[in-house]
Amino acid sequence: MCREAAATFLQQLRQSVPQIEERLNSPNGDWAALGVIDIRHMVYPLSQDTKLASKVIELMILPILEEFSNKYHYNLQVAPAQNYYPDATFVDPSGCKFALDIKTTYRVPGKPGEVSAMTLGTFTGYFRERSSTKNILYPYREYSGHFVLGVIYTRTDNLPQIVHSLPLELVRLVPRVIRDLKVFLEYKYKIASDRPGSGNTKNIGSVRRIEQLLTGAGPFAPYDEEVFDDYWMNYQTREMAGGTQPPYTNLQEYFRWKGETR
Repeated sequence: MCREAAATFLQQLRQSVPQIEERLNSPNGDWAALGVIDIRHMVYPLSQDTKLASKVIELMILPILEEFSNKYHYNLQVAPAQNYYPDATFVDPSGCKFALDIKTTYRVPGKPGEVSAMTLGTFTGYFRERSSTKNILYPYREYSGHFVLGVIYTRTDNLPQIVHSLPLELVRLVPRVIRDLKVFLEYKYKIASDRPGSGNTKNIGSVRRIEQLLTGAGPFAPYDEEVFDDYWMNYQTREMAGGTQPPYTNLQEYFRWKGETR
């Protein structure tokens, strides 16, 4: 029952995507956010720092998610801490739980159709210990659907160097640090890569082609979510394998390891 409810949740939330894009973009395609305003009506311009942009985008989206949850009678619960999964939990009237992570990434200059790497959560910890409540609102196994609300944007080139605050009446002079924000919504497993994310952290990486993100056409998409789960629950880095070669490093090697032909 909850599996079908997850598909309904996705269909319903996708109806909010145009509203989210309208909230994030100004009419000319610039980011609608300008800066931080203080009690003296002074505006402090934002920077292109990816963590800052991601947090501000999340804050702009959350009111729409609240409106959505009220409309469809979901109980919306926001993550109690920054390092918790997911960013938002939706519980329907029958008790089915759906996880939504808000992710942002920017278009890579000089590489048309490609974005910077995104991470889609850990493949250790609560992902493997599915009854654990460490760094997750509810045990992973209690969620009937895991979704990513993604925002793709372009960094603005040749920004003027405004490092000081401006009075509110001069807000038009504040530079727009990003532009052309595009929103997508998809099952996590359908946009996941079969490689870890960047760095040494044990996180699941995403595909990097924009077309794959928008259409949910990652390497796991042709299979069911159980393949994705089993792949990442058994995935080992060289460190996890004790310094030896891991059993597999991509989806083709995984199927050989399982003794399956796909």
